[in-house]
Amino acid sequence: MNIVQDDSSKPKRNSGELLRRLAYERIEKFLNIGRLRPGQVVSQRELVVMTDTTLGAVREAVSRLEAEGLLQTLPQRGLMVPSLDISFVRDAYQLRRMIEIEALRNAKDNIPASQRQAWVDWHKDFRSRIGRNPGEDMAGEMQAYDWQMHDDIVGSMHNALINNVYRVAAIKTRMVVQSLIRVTPYNADRVVDEHMAFLEPLLDGDIQAACDALGRHIDNSLNLALGRAV
Repeated sequence: MNIVQDDSSKPKRNSGELLRRLAYERIEKFLNIGRLRPGQVVSQRELVVMTDTTLGAVREAVSRLEAEGLLQTLPQRGLMVPSLDISFVRDAYQLRRMIEIEALRNAKDNIPASQRQAWVDWHKDFRSRIGRNPGEDMAGEMQAYDWQMHDDIVGSMHNALINNVYRVAAIKTRMVVQSLIRVTPYNADRVVDEHMAFLEPLLDGDIQAACDALGRHIDNSLNLALGRAV
């Protein structure tokens, strides 16, 4: 007698995994772009609508986000995006600083010269373009490039554990950026200058100078977020 196994559960299981991943990734995106703001309270059912997933998927995503310090449960009220208190801001930037500088120390081996040159060339071109046509679209382009470049620097280490820790720290600093120190047409030149201060020595192979300048860049962002002059 041949027994035909019922595999109907396998697609369902795969579908559930997909929904859980989608729920997490969409909530992560909302935190990054400011659709979920620091101090905002939201219910799980609101997240179901926002993510277009299921309550089960959202609950599992929320558990992970809570463990990472990206959401907090408020009894009888729902979920809160963490407020930007001094400890939250300082801790996120300090962790980001440690990881990025360590990544830059290994840049000669891990980041091709062609990539380093492309970063320098893009910033030179951007400086020229924003001088001719400053606007919010240009500022948004700078912000997106900024975040991707920093992600790529850390990603060059090819360390999955570090990448995950950095990803959470980056979400937290982007929450700060969206609320307090967003790139605008009026401060984009400062961002370009701070980037070039570490990109040019990085291109030339002066790793110590690049690390020092990157540290100053991140420290300046932290000081601005805390309301200090730079």
